[in-house]
Amino acid sequence: LHTHITTQATQGFDLATQTPLRVTLYHLTTDTPEPVEGATGSTGDVLTGEFILLFVLHHIAGDGWSISPLARDFSQAYAARVNGSAPAWAPLAVQYADYTLWQREVLGSEDDPNSPISAQLAHWKNALAEAPDEIALPADRPRPTTPTYRGDIVNFTITPELHTRLDDLARTTGSSLFMAVQAGLTTLLSRMGAGEDITLGTAIAGRTDEALDPLIGFFINTLVLRTKLDGNPTTAELIDRIREQDLAAYANQDVPFERLVETLNPTRSLARHPLFQVMFVFQNVPEAVIDLPGLEASVYDVPVDSAKFDLSFVFGDAAPGTGLACAVEYSLDLFDRSTVETLVQRLIQVLEAMVADPQVRVNAIDVLGEAERARVLEEWNDTSREALAPQTLPALFERQVAATPDAVAVVHG
Repeated sequence: LHTHITTQATQGFDLATQTPLRVTLYHLTTDTPEPVEGATGSTGDVLTGEFILLFVLHHIAGDGWSISPLARDFSQAYAARVNGSAPAWAPLAVQYADYTLWQREVLGSEDDPNSPISAQLAHWKNALAEAPDEIALPADRPRPTTPTYRGDIVNFTITPELHTRLDDLARTTGSSLFMAVQAGLTTLLSRMGAGEDITLGTAIAGRTDEALDPLIGFFINTLVLRTKLDGNPTTAELIDRIREQDLAAYANQDVPFERLVETLNPTRSLARHPLFQVMFVFQNVPEAVIDLPGLEASVYDVPVDSAKFDLSFVFGDAAPGTGLACAVEYSLDLFDRSTVETLVQRLIQVLEAMVADPQVRVNAIDVLGEAERARVLEEWNDTSREALAPQTLPALFERQVAATPDAVAVVHG
């Protein structure tokens, strides 16, 4: 099943001739999942059993926020067809084409130096001036010249207790939970050798009006969040810096990432993603609800075996104090699973230190937990071995002669 789904999910689209949506229905037979061409089998009998309906949506036609309205519209269409009628979807207040026209009208032209889009580009030129092309990460292998994009995921959890304390830290510093966790991640990366000038990528929904929520379309944009840790700031001071930079980024979110790369023209390399290599996302996408009359249906999570970035830290946004379901998607070109698991442990250690004392300075935060500290300082340093008693060179020679009497001793010429 995994092979079938992965093959379909990774198959590209010819956008010149194909609709950017591919739907496949799999019948889970006893031997192997089989694609179903119609609602009935070859004999005309209605198929029964378990099925998986796979939607593959090209990013040009939809984003993560599009999945919920897509599931809703599909559920309504199914319910209508079961009753023998066509779906009667409610008219949309706006269409995606309306949004694109509105965006062009509001943002203006780059040819106009006084237009909003020109002002936003000017902001990014200043905000990312002399930003590093690449940050050093604790990789297990050198970066290949051409990435394979093979990846894996390490799942982890922020406990309800730590979640509550992070919420408290965000509240007392006048920031958000996102910003507080961002401070922890940048602190960890800095302490792991990334330096004092760190860029992260993040995704922003781009749906700045409620009228856009029901639409299926590509609204999402990628922002570059730059954090400077020079001067050894306290946790509270670092969050202040992050809040200022993040709010400025949100206010200038309309420049498409591709256009930003063209404008800044960083040193390009096929080996790495431009402007940032670490993604940091809070997943607050509305849950897709499947409601099909007469059927028991649930969302099936497609296994991930690819990585678009070196590291992607994904935090599941939740109600205050309920804990966070999190994951790190990582590149197999660079990292072993054990290394990423260690990064997760150290991130939690850093977050615990931050909430314990917001006045602690970045360089004073211990990234090692008690268990890891014992392993590094005690187990790995327990290298004592019983030494041989001192012996003379002739005695060592005689012992070797006795051990290998037929071996060649000396060769000359």
